Amino acid sequence: MARMVRWTALTAAAALLAAGCSSGSSDDGKDGEKSSGGQVSAAAPSSGSSGTAVPLPSSLTSQKLDWGRCEAAADSSEPGSDWQCATLKVPLDWAKTDGETIGLALIRAKATGDDRIGSLLFNFGGPGGSGVSTLPSFSSSFSLLRERYDLVSWDPRGVDASEGVRCRGDKEIQAAEAIDTTPDTAAEERAYFQDAADFGKGCEKDAGKLMAHVSTTDTARDMDLMRQVLGDNKLHYFGISYGTELGGVYAHLFPQNVGRLTLDAVVDPTAGTVGHAENQTRGFQRALDNYLKSTGQAPEEGSQKIADLMDRIDKDPLPTSTGRKLTQTLALTGVFLPLYDESSWPTLTSALDAAEDGDGSELLALADGYNERDPSGHYGTGTHSQRVISCLDDKGRPTPTETKKLLPRFEKISPVFGAFLGWDTAGWCHDWPVPGQHEDAEVSAPEAAPILVVGNTGDSATPYEGAPRMADELGKDVGVLLTWKGQGHGAYGSGSDCVDSTVNAYLLNGRVPKDGKVCS
Repeated sequence: MARMVRWTALTAAAALLAAGCSSGSSDDGKDGEKSSGGQVSAAAPSSGSSGTAVPLPSSLTSQKLDWGRCEAAADSSEPGSDWQCATLKVPLDWAKTDGETIGLALIRAKATGDDRIGSLLFNFGGPGGSGVSTLPSFSSSFSLLRERYDLVSWDPRGVDASEGVRCRGDKEIQAAEAIDTTPDTAAEERAYFQDAADFGKGCEKDAGKLMAHVSTTDTARDMDLMRQVLGDNKLHYFGISYGTELGGVYAHLFPQNVGRLTLDAVVDPTAGTVGHAENQTRGFQRALDNYLKSTGQAPEEGSQKIADLMDRIDKDPLPTSTGRKLTQTLALTGVFLPLYDESSWPTLTSALDAAEDGDGSELLALADGYNERDPSGHYGTGTHSQRVISCLDDKGRPTPTETKKLLPRFEKISPVFGAFLGWDTAGWCHDWPVPGQHEDAEVSAPEAAPILVVGNTGDSATPYEGAPRMADELGKDVGVLLTWKGQGHGAYGSGSDCVDSTVNAYLLNGRVPKDGKVCS
C-alpha cells in the first residue's frame, strides 16, 4: 500500500544499501541522577493533555534493566562498541497501569567520556522503524554525541522485538503486489478496498488487544517511563521524521520533563490525513523536479515522461530478471526511494532508463529494498507496524467517494505521485478494526524548555513547511527553528557542518541557537 513512503527516516538509506544501490539551559552534572522511585506520576491517558497526572506503581518505576549482550544487534558495525540490550516492562493499557504489561526491546551504547550528561533516546521514524536494528547501523554518525551520552533506542510497541505485528505472510504480501493501487475500473477499485480490509483483519488477528494500544500517545508515555528507569531527571531525545511527531507529543504530555530535544525532518503537526498526503505529494514532486533539473531536463516535461512510463507499466507490467513482474505500484515505490537521498539520483537514472528499454529489474530491486524483501522472498514487517500505529492515530478517514473528488487536486500537484498518494487517503485505513484517536497531533508545550526544530528545504518525505509549523505549535520561546537549504530526508549528518555543529552545541552544551538560523 502507498503509505509505505509515509514518514521513514534513516531506514530509507538502509533500504538503498539492501537494494545494492549507491548510495535550553544546561543540566550538566544533574541529568544522570536517579529519579525518585515509588509512586511516580505520568500524564493521565484519559485526559490527552499535559498537567494531569496519575500514579505509577513502583513495580514499573523501580524496575532494574538487565543489560546484556545483544543477540540481534549489528555489533560488527562498530568494533568494540559493546552494544547492550534489555527489556523494559510497560503497561499494555496506560489507563490500567497496574494491569497487564508488555516488554519493549531496548539497546544502548554507554558514553565514552567522563563528563556524562545522561541518556539520549533516538527514534528514527516510520512509524514502525526498529531502533534496535537501526541505531547500531548508524552509530558512527553520532560518535561525538556518544562522548557525553549513552546512546539509547528501542523498538516501540508493536514493532519487531516489542510485540511486533505481522499482518500477512510472505506469499500473501507478494500476491498483493498485483493489486492496482491507482484503480482505473470498478473491478480494480473493489479489489483495492477488499485488499485493504483484508489487511486490517490480518493485523487484528495477529495483534489482538494490542491493536488498540500502539498509538503515538502510548509510546510517548512509554518514553517517560523509560526516562525514569534509565535514571534521567530530564528526557534528552533525537527524533527523526515520524520521530519528530513522537517528540512533539511527548513534550505536550510531559513539558516539565523536557531536556534537550532535537526534531529533524519534521512532520507537520497541523495536517490531518489528507493534509499529510498532500504534503508528501508536494515534497516528492519537489524532489523529483530537483532531480530532473540535475539531469538537464525540464521538470514539467521530465515528470510527464515518467508519468507516461508509469501508465504503460500499469497497463503492461514489465518483465524482470527475477521472473516477477514490475507493476505500477512497485515501479512508483522504486522511484520514491532514491528521492530520499541526492547521492542516489544516479541510481534512479539507471533504473528509469532500463525501464524505458523494457527491463523492470532495477526499479524492482529498489522497491524490494524499500519493502524489506530479501532475495529469499521474506518480507520485513515495518509497513505492518506503520499501518497499525498510524491508523490508530488517525481519526480522519476519507471515504472512496470523497477520495475520488480529491484526485484532481493531487494529480495537479504531481502527475507522477498524485493518484498513488491520493487513493491512499482512503485505502490505508479502509474498514479498519479500531477507531482512530485524533484529527492531528497535539504538540503544544508552552511550559517546556527550548526544543530544536530542524527543517531541510529539499526534504522529500517531510516537506520543509512542517518545520516552522511544528516550531509555532510547540509555543513561543519553545520551538527554535533551524533551517538547512539542502536536499534529502533530514539534515543532521547530511554534509552540513553548520547544521551538525549547531545541533551538537545544543545537545552537548545546551547552547540554544537564535530562532530562525539558516544554514546554506
